[in-house]
Amino acid sequence: MNSQTPGKTISAPEVTNISSHGIWLLTKEQEYFLSYKDFPWFMEASVGKILHVEEPSPGHYYWPDLDIDLGIETIKHPERFPLKAKPTR
Repeated sequence: MNSQTPGKTISAPEVTNISSHGIWLLTKEQEYFLSYKDFPWFMEASVGKILHVEEPSPGHYYWPDLDIDLGIETIKHPERFPLKAKPTR
């Protein structure tokens, strides 16, 4: 019996948890915690807008309803990117 070679992995990124401290983003590689201290744009956002995340290219995450673009290096090492825009209300 021959099995077909599986195709390309197409797992989309997913926000798996939202808490009073931040959000958890699950990618193909692992899960990352994005604290509101480091990523304040998510703090006042609605659940639906936070859950709507895309990966337009590998390692690049985009929340279209919030117009937030984050690269994996920014997520892994927010201390290397100290300039932050203030969240809009």
